[in-house]
Amino acid sequence: MALFGTDGVRGLANGTLTAELALSLAQATAVVLGQGRIAEARKAAGRRLTAVVARDPRVSGEFLTAAVAAGLASSGVDVLDAGVLPTPATAFLIADIDADFGVMISASHNPAADNGIKIFARGGVKLPDEVEARIEAAMRGEKLQPTGGDVGRIRRFSDAEDRYVVHLLGSLPNRLDGLKVVLDCAHGAASGVSPETFRDAGAKVTIIGADPDGLNINEGVGSTHLDRLAAEVVRVGAHVGIAHDGDADRCLAVDADGNVVDGDRIMAILAVAMKSRGRLPHDTLVATVMSNLGLHRAMAENGITVEQTAVGDRYVLERMSEGGFGLGGEQSGHVIMSEFGTTGDGVLTGLHLCAEMVRRRASLAELASVMTVYPQVLLNVRGVERSRATDDDVLAAVARAEEQLGSTGRVLLRPSGTELMVRVMVEAEDEDAARQIAEELAAVVRGEGSAHDSDSM
Repeated sequence: MALFGTDGVRGLANGTLTAELALSLAQATAVVLGQGRIAEARKAAGRRLTAVVARDPRVSGEFLTAAVAAGLASSGVDVLDAGVLPTPATAFLIADIDADFGVMISASHNPAADNGIKIFARGGVKLPDEVEARIEAAMRGEKLQPTGGDVGRIRRFSDAEDRYVVHLLGSLPNRLDGLKVVLDCAHGAASGVSPETFRDAGAKVTIIGADPDGLNINEGVGSTHLDRLAAEVVRVGAHVGIAHDGDADRCLAVDADGNVVDGDRIMAILAVAMKSRGRLPHDTLVATVMSNLGLHRAMAENGITVEQTAVGDRYVLERMSEGGFGLGGEQSGHVIMSEFGTTGDGVLTGLHLCAEMVRRRASLAELASVMTVYPQVLLNVRGVERSRATDDDVLAAVARAEEQLGSTGRVLLRPSGTELMVRVMVEAEDEDAARQIAEELAAVVRGEGSAHDSDSM
């Protein structure tokens, strides 16, 4: 089984993800990313390579960061330890100081017991699959073992947070003066930097979920638990609530009445705003196949093209890079603004969403009305082979469903990449109709006449 998943190496800390594994992974990373024209030129000039290392507040991040730093330094790489910072801050800092690569220790929205290791190349960009495969192979090969003055040094990156905050504030088209914002930091990596930045931008800030103790990350708070944020927004009479996840690469929002505004609606708002200011390259938004049909319709009505990718922010990033596009993301709240970052940035997204509220002098509910969300039913059909999604009888059933829906809905069958399961997604103007069609398709996928055994996701 491959070591790298869709977003780095992730597992139970001190279970599958051990200090020994982190050390070996860091040593292999130094071997692979220490190659190339720029790296060789730096080494020829007598300069050691440099890596930025940061983490979220999980207690296991302390020993994993130490292991990664040891692996890099023992391989001749100078390490700048940025401490607790969001994943997008790590990516930004790599580019900002022209480091050779960087490592983020985080398991994002997962529970505290898990952790992960994300590796970024020069420029703060995620690694392509083939480079990850080379690093995994290098873990079985010889390590770099410099001695004397050639070993790396480990230093504190003392102004890391300040650099990131200045970058975020410099990206804003206008200040947030007069806006009342509730921030939910998920007891995660944004607990310090997000409140500081919103306040510096002029917002009046109320904070929840910003007391990390190493064990409470994502626990009942953050972008996967929005009830508390919604209640707090209504209680204090705020204009908007912004929720991050553990490593703050996501942003979801809540309007003044406590209604959730998901990633699709956030992208719709930002796309229209950027187009109106002439800042949306090629008048195009990049979204995954799971984005709501309402997003496609809203963008068409505003003269914006939607490019579709497979599910996963890495595929969104790849398409944005290939096409020179400036905005993309996922329904889950990973939103990428390539003018200001190389990965999803929840703090940046929240700031720009709030800036548009102030610029337009409009409530979030008013801005979100640009898009009508179509009812979406998603069923998991377990215990079937991935190839079942393309069998003739299944494809025929999908064609019949699409003919029945016409332009008022859509169908998507997506095999799971990790389980024996096919996901059936149906969108329609009416939720009952969407559910009926989804259940009928699920029955066909299972080869049965009934769909009552499907598991609703």
